[in-house]
Amino acid sequence: MKPLHRHLVNTSRKVLCTAALAASLTTAAVVTNTSTADAGESEPTPDSPQATDRGDARLDLPDPLADPAVPPTAGAGAGEGASGIPATALDAYKRAEISVAAALPGCKLPWQLLAGIGRVESVHASGYGLKNDGYTEKPIRGPRLDGNGFAEVKDTDKGEFDGDAVYDRAVGPMQFIPSTWATWGADGNGDSKRDPNNIYDAALGAGLYLCAGDRNLSDQAQLDRAILSYNNSREYVNTVVGYMHQYQNGVAGVPNPPAGSFPTPPTTTLPTPKPTPAQTPAPTPKPKPTPTPTPTPTPSKPQEPQKPTPTPTLAKLELLGSAELKAEAGSAFTAVPRVKAVLSDGKPAAAKPILFELKDDSTGSFIAAEGKTFLVVETDSEGIAALPGLKAGAKAGGFTLRVAAYNTEAQLTVSFTGTVTAKPAPVADKLARTDAGADKPLEVEAGKSLKGLEVTATAQGKAAEGTQVTAGLVEKNEDGAWVPVDPAKSKGPWFKDKDGAKVTSLLLAPTGADGKIALPELFTTDVAPGTYHLRLITKDNVVLVLDLKITAAPAPAA
Repeated sequence: MKPLHRHLVNTSRKVLCTAALAASLTTAAVVTNTSTADAGESEPTPDSPQATDRGDARLDLPDPLADPAVPPTAGAGAGEGASGIPATALDAYKRAEISVAAALPGCKLPWQLLAGIGRVESVHASGYGLKNDGYTEKPIRGPRLDGNGFAEVKDTDKGEFDGDAVYDRAVGPMQFIPSTWATWGADGNGDSKRDPNNIYDAALGAGLYLCAGDRNLSDQAQLDRAILSYNNSREYVNTVVGYMHQYQNGVAGVPNPPAGSFPTPPTTTLPTPKPTPAQTPAPTPKPKPTPTPTPTPTPSKPQEPQKPTPTPTLAKLELLGSAELKAEAGSAFTAVPRVKAVLSDGKPAAAKPILFELKDDSTGSFIAAEGKTFLVVETDSEGIAALPGLKAGAKAGGFTLRVAAYNTEAQLTVSFTGTVTAKPAPVADKLARTDAGADKPLEVEAGKSLKGLEVTATAQGKAAEGTQVTAGLVEKNEDGAWVPVDPAKSKGPWFKDKDGAKVTSLLLAPTGADGKIALPELFTTDVAPGTYHLRLITKDNVVLVLDLKITAAPAPAA
């Protein structure tokens, strides 16, 4: 068979990020049972077109594509040809291995098996212009399955994936039959799409398909059956296993090759099945005399066999409590995200792995002390899984907490919405001068400016960040309360606003982490000597009134 798939990778990446790889899990395929090859030579069931013997796909490709010259990397040990895998394809295979391991831990799928299939099916999409996002510049489509030298598979996707509305074609880097993809399609790159033409989606879908029926691929016989279920050809199995072992001995990631000038879809010539030899008719036996029939009792009606009770499967994933999660920056979420997994018979789904993962996070939030962005939690006897240790990041913003549960029957996803609000600034309870002359009265000669005045806002003795202060000239009214001077009548000092105009009051910028406020220049030109009053006040009515003495300028020398 020819399943095809692909996904994005940064070719300079040397170490795969486990959190990023685990993201594939949140969009794993809807995993349902499909027909698989049986024991021994594994005769596939009639409704399994994916497992039809369609020959060695590698031999169906044009020669330059079947064995391309893959450009080597600069690093030591980089290989060429079969020993080098385009970086995006390599990333897709490894992501799929981790995703399947979380969903179906008993399968033990090696990424090298996917790489072996990808090598046989499309040479890792080489020559078709594999891009970093997992798609190809040219579509990869197998021969028309019209019964002429191939299995006959009538159209099942209305040409959506294979461009053929009459017959099906295998599509994508892992060469999936559209009808198989309809069951095993997966989202391997978390873009909410399931496209067999994308190597990330195709690799994950292939991994889930190979693991069907609770297979353990570390068992050689089960591995054999799995590959036969992909293409029922002994030559195909031998070729795939050969590449798998080669990759297990070491493989280098190489740059994605450019698109070649190969025909699309590739022309193929598969062997036509040999006709079954005619059988020589057996000789007609001589008739024997008919004995006199002996009456026999009428047999009782056989009892109809009882239908086996179906095994309950995972059917529903429910949010418990509010779907809204809220916390201040840097603090723990008080509401613990909880979900309940329910089986098809309505009973709790106990001991099921549930994946919690942060998506589209702009806050820097994390799970547990290790700072993870994902965590797998097993449901308890009541089918409930709770996520411990969810902590808000340092930035205000939001994220989605996706929760996924899946087995060989279904994949279900629900989501929480997380909101992180900015931590409120501490409320200042004191303003005090902290400039170099803070221990001396404010005094300036008429005609000169007052500069370098500094005040610090504190809350319980600590710097109060974000405190905003209004500085202005004040005077006492008849009741002895401080009130702003009338700007039109004031003859005292003044500030300049951003346009250079005289003002007697200014709203200053909020304090930084040190709580300090640097007052702007205060002008005294044409101000009569005397004592004036400068008030600093916060929005919470924390007040500091400073007395400013303006002295007369010295008389000019005679």
